[in-house]
This record gives sequence, C-alpha cells and structure tokens, in this order.
Amino acid sequence: MSLSFQTNVTALTAENNLQVNSNFQSQTINQLTSGYRINSSGDDAAGLAVANGLRSTVNELTQGIRNATDGTNILQTIDGGLNNISNILDQLKSLATQSASGTFSGNRATLNQEFTTLLTEIDRQAANIGLGSGTGTSAQYNASITVYIGGGSTQANAQVTIDLSGSANVVNSGGLGIGSDAVDTQAHALKAITDITAAVQGLGLTQGAVGTGQNSLNYAVSLAQSQITNASASESSIRDANIAQEAANLTKSQVLLQSSVAALAQANAAPQALLKLLQ
Repeated sequence: MSLSFQTNVTALTAENNLQVNSNFQSQTINQLTSGYRINSSGDDAAGLAVANGLRSTVNELTQGIRNATDGTNILQTIDGGLNNISNILDQLKSLATQSASGTFSGNRATLNQEFTTLLTEIDRQAANIGLGSGTGTSAQYNASITVYIGGGSTQANAQVTIDLSGSANVVNSGGLGIGSDAVDTQAHALKAITDITAAVQGLGLTQGAVGTGQNSLNYAVSLAQSQITNASASESSIRDANIAQEAANLTKSQVLLQSSVAALAQANAAPQALLKLLQ
C-alpha cells in the first residue's frame, strides 16, 4: 500500500469499523433496555411477522376465555332457575299426594289454589331463564348459546355451542306437561302425581344439557389456557432478548468501541510520519 497525504486508507477503515462497533453497541443497549430482541422491522422482518401472529392469537384466546366465563355465568343462572323449578315440583307433588289420599279431610280447593299458584311461579321462573317462551307443549326456546373462544383451525372449531333449543328443553308448566293439572279432586290429584313424576324426569334431562354445556366450556377454557402458554412461549423465543447474551455483547461492544477510537487516532496520526521523509 502506497503512502499518501491525500487519502488515509487506514483511517477510513478504522472509521468504518468504529461506525460498525458504535451501531452494535447501540443495538445491544436498545435490546437490554427494551427487553426485546426485535425492536423494529429491520431487526428481523420474518421473525416479527411470526411473533405478531402469535401475539394476535394470544389476544384472541384471552378474550375467548372471558367469553367462556360469561357463557358459564349464563348457564349457572339457568341452572339456578332449574333448581328452583325442581324444588317447586317437589312442593307440587306433596300437594298432589295430600289431595290424592282418601283420608284427606281438608278443603281441596285451598290445596288447588296453592297448586295453581306454584304452576304460575314455574312459568315465571322458566321465562326468566329463557326456557319458557311460548305456551303449551309446542313452546320453543328461541336461541342456542354460542361462545366464540378462538384458537381453532376453523371458526367452527373455535366456538362452543350449547344447544338448548327445542320443546324438550322448555320447562314452563306446559312444556313439563303439568300446565292443565289440578288437585281439586282425588282423581285429578292422582293424574297430577303421574304428570309431575314425568316432569321431574324431563327437567332432569334439561339440567343434564346445561351441565354438559358447562363442562364443555370448562374444557374449552383449559385448552385455551394451554394454547396461550405455548403461543406466549413461542413468541418470547422470537421477540424477547437474551439478557445474558446481550450483557456479554455490551461488554464486547464497549471494548471494541474503545479500541476503534484508539486505532482511529493512530491512523489519523500516521500521515504526520511522512513529513520526516521531507526533512
């Protein structure tokens, strides 16, 4: 390499290395202070796209768990109403049994009035929990409960549907088959006992459907929580900085930067030695 006053190649090389080491130190400090390996698209464009997709999945599943919690609360409300109706059926059967006995010496009209009042209460409870729309045995529950949780390979797999539609799940007095019953006579009371026994069995089927729905939501939440954990771990491996490694890189960058500054100073001073050739 020739010696020249005009172009100090050594200084240019040292300056370039100084810039590289300075950028390396800045990047290392940025990662250490932010905690992320990827702070801009230029750090890892492909990795950023993957990490963003995983983060989006985590957000979807997190909201999905909230949706499932809301769905569970609705089912618990329905279950509470069904339990109340079950208790009322017990009271109805007691009244019917009392009236059906030939030894009853009281006023059956009084028993029947209480019986009718309890039937009305069943209708009210059923309507409040959404399982008593319409009248008679033809009444239909007007909606199913669909909870979107996310994380599925398709949208159909990402949601849970609890089907409470159909006349089989109508639990008002008509749907249970006891709407026309009475206990004003011994014969009517005997018929009421038979109908109430069937109503208890029918109500149990609806309670089973609600319980199955609650279990389905619980299983879905467990899966979603597992998916959140795994997706978060994958995102962390892509996006998060390795603090131990970056701390070592910081020390390395500081040494290189100091040595680059010293080398540049030496390279800038080198042309002065050429003046001795002119003496």
